[in-house]
Amino acid sequence: MAAANAPITMKEALTLPSIGINAQFITFTNVTMESEKYICVRETAPQNSVVIIDMSMPSQPLRRPITADSALMNPNSRILALKASLPGTTQDHLQIFNIELKAKIKSYQMPEQVVFWKWITPKLLGLVTQASVYHWSIEGESEPVKMFDRTANLANNQIINYRCDPSEKWLVLIGIAPGSPDRPQLVKGNMQLFSVDQQRSQALEAHAASFASFKVQGNENPSILISFATKSSNAGQVTSKLHVIELGAQPGKAAFTKKQADLFFPPDFNDDFPVAMQISHKYSLIYVITKLGLLFVYDLETATAVYRNRISPDPIFLTSEASSAGGFYAINRRGQVLLATVNESTIVPFVSGQLNNLELAVNLAKRGNLPGAENLVVQRFQELFAQTKYKEAAELAADSPQGILRTPDTVAKFQSVPVQAGQTPPLLQYFGTLLTKGKLNAFESLELSRLVVNQNKKNLLENWLAEDKLECSEELGDLVKTVDNDLALKIYIKARATPKVVAAFAERREFDKILIYSKQVGYTPDYLFLLQTILRSDPQGAVNFALMMSQMEGGCPVDYNTITDLFLQRNLIREATAFLLDVLKPNLPEHAFLQTKVLEINLVTFPNVADAILANGMFSHYDRPRIAQLCEKAGLYVRALQHYAELPDIKRVIVNTHAIEPQVCLYFLFLCLLVSQNILVLTIHFFSQSLVEFFGTLSKEWALECMKDLLLVNLRGNLQIIVQVAKEYSEQLGVDACIKLFEQFKSYEGLYFFLGSYLSSSEDPDIHFKYIEAAAKTGQIKEVERVTRESNFYDAEKTKNFLMEAKLPDARPLINVCDRFGFVPDLTHYLYTNNMLRYIEGYVQKVNPGNAPLVVGQLLDDECPEDFIKGLILSVRSLLPVEPLVDECEKRNRLRLLTQFLEHLVSEGSQDVHVHNALGKIIIDSNNNPEHFLTTNPYYDSRVVGKYCEKRDPTLAVVAYRRGQCDDELINVTNKNSLFKLQARYVVERMDGDLWDKVLNPENEYRRQLIDQVVSTALPESKSPEQVSAAVKAFMTADLPHELIELLEKIVLQNSAFSGNFNLQNLLILTAIKADPSRVMDYVNRLDNFDGPAVGEVAVEAQLYEEAFAIFKKFNLNVQAVNVLLDNIQNIARAVEFAFRVEEDAVWSQVGKAQLRDGLVSDAIESFIRADDATQFLEVIHAAEDGDVYHDLVRYLLMVRQKTKEPKVDSELIYSYAKIDRLGDIEEFILMPNVANLHNVGDRLYDEALYEAAKIIYAFISNWAKLAVTLVKLKQFQGAVDAARKANSSKTWKEVCFACVDAEEFRLAQICGLNIIVQVDDLEEVSEYYQNRGCFNELISLMESGLGLERAHMGIFTELGVLYARYRHEKLMEHIKLFSTRLNIPKLIRACDEQQHWKELVYLYIQYDEFDNAASTVMNHSPDAWDHMQFKDIAVKVANVELYYKAVHFYLQEHPDLINDMLNVLALRVDHTRVVDIMRKAGYLHLVKPYMVAVQSNDISAVNEALNEIYVEEEDYDRLRESIDLHDNFDQIGLAQKIEKHELLEMRRVAAYIYKKAGRWKQSIALSKKDNLYKDAMETASQSGDRELAEDLLVYFIEQGKKECFASCLFVCYDLIRADVALELAWMNNMIDFAFPYLLQFIREYTGKVDELIKDKIEAAKEMKAKESEEKDVIKQQNMYAQLLPLALPAPPGMGGAGMSGYGQPPPQGMGGMGMPPMPPFGMPPMGGY
Repeated sequence: MAAANAPITMKEALTLPSIGINAQFITFTNVTMESEKYICVRETAPQNSVVIIDMSMPSQPLRRPITADSALMNPNSRILALKASLPGTTQDHLQIFNIELKAKIKSYQMPEQVVFWKWITPKLLGLVTQASVYHWSIEGESEPVKMFDRTANLANNQIINYRCDPSEKWLVLIGIAPGSPDRPQLVKGNMQLFSVDQQRSQALEAHAASFASFKVQGNENPSILISFATKSSNAGQVTSKLHVIELGAQPGKAAFTKKQADLFFPPDFNDDFPVAMQISHKYSLIYVITKLGLLFVYDLETATAVYRNRISPDPIFLTSEASSAGGFYAINRRGQVLLATVNESTIVPFVSGQLNNLELAVNLAKRGNLPGAENLVVQRFQELFAQTKYKEAAELAADSPQGILRTPDTVAKFQSVPVQAGQTPPLLQYFGTLLTKGKLNAFESLELSRLVVNQNKKNLLENWLAEDKLECSEELGDLVKTVDNDLALKIYIKARATPKVVAAFAERREFDKILIYSKQVGYTPDYLFLLQTILRSDPQGAVNFALMMSQMEGGCPVDYNTITDLFLQRNLIREATAFLLDVLKPNLPEHAFLQTKVLEINLVTFPNVADAILANGMFSHYDRPRIAQLCEKAGLYVRALQHYAELPDIKRVIVNTHAIEPQVCLYFLFLCLLVSQNILVLTIHFFSQSLVEFFGTLSKEWALECMKDLLLVNLRGNLQIIVQVAKEYSEQLGVDACIKLFEQFKSYEGLYFFLGSYLSSSEDPDIHFKYIEAAAKTGQIKEVERVTRESNFYDAEKTKNFLMEAKLPDARPLINVCDRFGFVPDLTHYLYTNNMLRYIEGYVQKVNPGNAPLVVGQLLDDECPEDFIKGLILSVRSLLPVEPLVDECEKRNRLRLLTQFLEHLVSEGSQDVHVHNALGKIIIDSNNNPEHFLTTNPYYDSRVVGKYCEKRDPTLAVVAYRRGQCDDELINVTNKNSLFKLQARYVVERMDGDLWDKVLNPENEYRRQLIDQVVSTALPESKSPEQVSAAVKAFMTADLPHELIELLEKIVLQNSAFSGNFNLQNLLILTAIKADPSRVMDYVNRLDNFDGPAVGEVAVEAQLYEEAFAIFKKFNLNVQAVNVLLDNIQNIARAVEFAFRVEEDAVWSQVGKAQLRDGLVSDAIESFIRADDATQFLEVIHAAEDGDVYHDLVRYLLMVRQKTKEPKVDSELIYSYAKIDRLGDIEEFILMPNVANLHNVGDRLYDEALYEAAKIIYAFISNWAKLAVTLVKLKQFQGAVDAARKANSSKTWKEVCFACVDAEEFRLAQICGLNIIVQVDDLEEVSEYYQNRGCFNELISLMESGLGLERAHMGIFTELGVLYARYRHEKLMEHIKLFSTRLNIPKLIRACDEQQHWKELVYLYIQYDEFDNAASTVMNHSPDAWDHMQFKDIAVKVANVELYYKAVHFYLQEHPDLINDMLNVLALRVDHTRVVDIMRKAGYLHLVKPYMVAVQSNDISAVNEALNEIYVEEEDYDRLRESIDLHDNFDQIGLAQKIEKHELLEMRRVAAYIYKKAGRWKQSIALSKKDNLYKDAMETASQSGDRELAEDLLVYFIEQGKKECFASCLFVCYDLIRADVALELAWMNNMIDFAFPYLLQFIREYTGKVDELIKDKIEAAKEMKAKESEEKDVIKQQNMYAQLLPLALPAPPGMGGAGMSGYGQPPPQGMGGMGMPPMPPFGMPPMGGY
């Protein structure tokens, strides 16, 4: 069957290798396809990744680096599920990710290993373990839920599928297992069906299964069906079945009858079995797909076989439903993604024609709405109708495919059926059936609605429309509008009857919806007409509608000015204004005219509205001069000012301030109503504010001019406005200009108000001063006081002088200035001289007590009485600052004045340092026991008082400084006065490091004197260790070692209180080490109480090694002592001697380390053994290996093993045994408990070629891989093979195999090779190894043996084919034919091409569908590869068109006898013109005549011309004429010219015939006349329709005397020849007899025509008369008074009379013009004739 006519269409949707998927990953475990949307591929090389292929854009795969054991894409969304096993466990980790959001949705650690999983719904994952099945939802936080346990029949099965029905109430699990012993090749299928509701399982045999929903007739609820396919063997008998059964039959409802059918497998597919089943819910078809690529198609309802074909030459391992196409996707091992779909145009004809199953064809057409069954359905409908089975007929019509019966004829047919009493009308049955089935079409909806409207059942219409059962149309809306306008509007909208919708909205006054709807549907109504219509009844609605139009996208469809004029024509100023205010909001330049217009109409009619509009400032492009004039006329002077641009106009208007009254908008309410639909912010200001704003628009000069005019006209009345202007625009006008303006008119009040607003932002001292001055002159004393108190910017000196000159009654402003800016003495002097003592007391007591000392000082200078001053001081008391007061009095030598005040403070408990300082100074000056005060008073400042005493008594100063620890001052006074003993005692007692540093500084010229006093007096007197320590530390810090040694010898060596001091002895020795090493040994011997370890380390650092050794030895620090000998003195012999003397392990250990460093490995090992030290085993092992002293190392390691359990130790011991060839000890050792790393030891021994020892280790640890390799090294090949078998590692097998090949142990090599070649990746390596060594026969034998392996794969078959191609050509073809489906054909193609096996190469190309290459190969190597039948099959399948023509050349050159057969095969594919051109150029056109005859039906010019050319050459005029008649696509004139002079008459006749066909009538007639073919000439003339040609031919016959021809021509050309011409020619040439038959015919024809005209006229008159009679009858019936009329009426004039002679009137004159007798009216004979 041709693919185009097949009921199932197959196409390749995608090839996985084409998008970068390696063939090794195209397997069941790596590829998943859960739906038609995505394919997911898991790759493990070159890196672990997951490839997601979106089938909507397969060329753009998404590759992500993910490591997982399995990956599944969600059927609907971009959600990825991943499964990975946890290393070392049997658990699986499951994760779900949202790829688009890049977020993890859920994860779970499964306690059991998941052997199979699948998305059973978009929200549910099915998980299958070895024992159970779980469901895991991706929603929420739920864990997997166990559904059921696997039955026993699925034990040891490979699970290949798991499914659930749409309701999730039925589950099915499918697995496969090896076949029975009698038929092991046939895989066994097992199925477990589980009911969720019943919680029961049923075990069945099945290879594939699927669920479906099917609606059984008589049951409104769909039934759940399961279909499963099985193929089993029993006693050698193979049974293949397909079952369809219902699950959970509904009680009391119609049930589905169980169906089963056979699956017919061809003989070549005996071991094939189903692997997948998909059910098309769109067509209710079952697709069964087998492993080897067979497709079975069955009908779901009847289980009837529909189609079977092989869809893939490669095994199919995965399928998925393609629900949108009603088919399925399948993936084969080659990586092809095949899409199978139903061929809608051919499946029904195929079932009805090929299968002869008419019922199934009809059902398929009805279910799938498919073409092809129209005649059957119509015939069946007519039969049912004839049998009065109206219900069945209605159902058939409702389900008719593509609605072929859903026509007006069907409705009319049901309408025509008479209604039986008591029965439902058939028409209603029909409509009811349609409603239950689905939606009615437009005509059906209209007819049904008409019935319902007539019965006034509007609610039924509403329900049907809500359920979308009716197809809306404009006619339906018109019908429904008679009963319900709202429902009609809904119908109009659904029907997209836009004009009707707009009209309906307009009737409902829903104008906004008109615009919205028109925009949605793209309709443009007549907006101007709509607006006019609305305006008549609803002006406000018209405004709203106009505004909505203005907001339409693309601009307003009606000009704004036109809309405005419409409003103004009806005097709707308010509405026009509202509209314009809204549309002019953008304030565009092009709207200048409209802006002017809206202002004009309101200034004339409603000035207040215009004022509000202008106040809002929304317009800026109107005609400003025009509006200014109108504003002035309307009395809106402020607006006029804002719009005038000339100074004279402005001056004219601005002086009218007396006429500008405050205007709080009287029309505010009106304006709110006006703009109620708009957002308009109105700001109501008084006139002054507007006037002020106007000044902001003027230039500086104009503004100042106007301000002057206003002040001149009315200074008092306009001052407030001028002040506001100056305040508002001070920056523009200039502050100085404004000040000058006010000063010019001497308006200090204006100046005061103006500067008051500007003061806070100004920092100009002059401004602040002028404000103070203006405030003072206007009597604003409080403001003067405030500014002087708060301002920081006035000129203090200038202000102070002004205030003093002004002599204000209130002195507070002056107090503020003087207090803030330091003019207190001037203030005091001003107040004292002006006898304002009250303000002095108030200032000191309340304002600023801190400045009282300055007041007191000034008062003392002004010689104020002391009593007033003392009283002033005492009145302030504690608030008075003492220090400045003391300074003021002290400067004036009046300190005693404060005695009473100070004593009073002390008595009150004052601890103020200044109080006590002052009191101390008074006591010192009075010499009233100052030492007592200096030592006992804790509050005075030592520095201040000490400084005061220095010139009076230095010793008192020392006392004061000592008390306050004033180091610098004390040192200076003692140095200055040579008081070094006091200084030394103070320094020693202070114990301050910084002080010591200062006095011991080399730059101190008094340092020597101080050191002498410290050594001789201060320290010997001291009994404090801390003081001694501080002094010693200071000497050390000052780097005075010799002085320090001198000091320490006095203290330590001379029997003092500190002779045995530990620290001082340490210090003495350390100092000697640093300053005088020669004394160190003496000190070490004399002193005993020092820190030996620490001092010893210092001695080592100072390189005093012998002294250090003596110190360590003295303190029994043997390890440190031996380290000095080893590390510093570097004498190992003395160290060994010292170690023998002390016999300490630690000492021996140190000696061993030193010996190890010096390379004395054996001595070091001996020392470590004496020390019993195992800590240095790593260094010892390394040194022993370098020195090759393994015997000593064994002794050491045995000692170490007793101390520690280290893998390194045990491993090295084994290695040492191996190095000294003690293999027995190795065997004994590894049998004992040990912690050796035997793997590493074995590898190390192997690497160093110690194979016997390595063999022992590998055998013990069962490392068979390494053991095998080791045995290979030892040439023990049989053992190596045994070990490799236990290792079962590809790498091991390869190593052993290659070694056996090299050793020519081919039997053993084959054993190894069979275990290698089952791995695809290793096969090629083995093959190359054999071939490189020339072992071709052995390699072929290996591959042949590999064919029978259970795990034999495509690579083995392919590689064997390659080997046959290279080395055994005779076996190649047989191998290819036997195993064509298991070969990697592209690889074998390359091999055959290289080895030039053309016949086999062609066969492979055919198997691989590479028909182009196959054809090329056959033609290029025809001696070996050509076979005619095979080449014909190839030729029709090639894709390259050029190969067709190459094949033509090929057959023309090599097989011309078969070229027609070949061309007939290619007839539908080649360009026939090109083929003819090829044959013409080759000169063999006659050779392909049969081919051209066969294809001439295509009417191709080249073919027609070639055949005509051949017919001319062959003089075959019959075939030529036939060709010309049937095929006119050729150069007709050229052919005619070519043969018109041919010697054969028939050929010339053909030429005339061609001219006739071409419309060249004259040439045709001339040629016929030339050959005396008069019949042909007459026929040509008749067909030409040319009267002149016909008449010329008559003349010719007369001229030639051919009378008979003349008579014949009259008849042949009867329609063309005029009667008068014929009679004239006949009469003139004596041929009237020959013309008479023509004349008779002519007369008879015209007589018949006249009769027809008369008949038509009579019938028309009868019809008119009948119509008039009917109209009269109607009039009579309508006349209610008809019975009152008389029984007889007089006849109309002319209708009566004796004999009714009126009918005998003569006929019209025109009736006799045609030679006819006169006729009476209406064709009747005259009545009077009887």
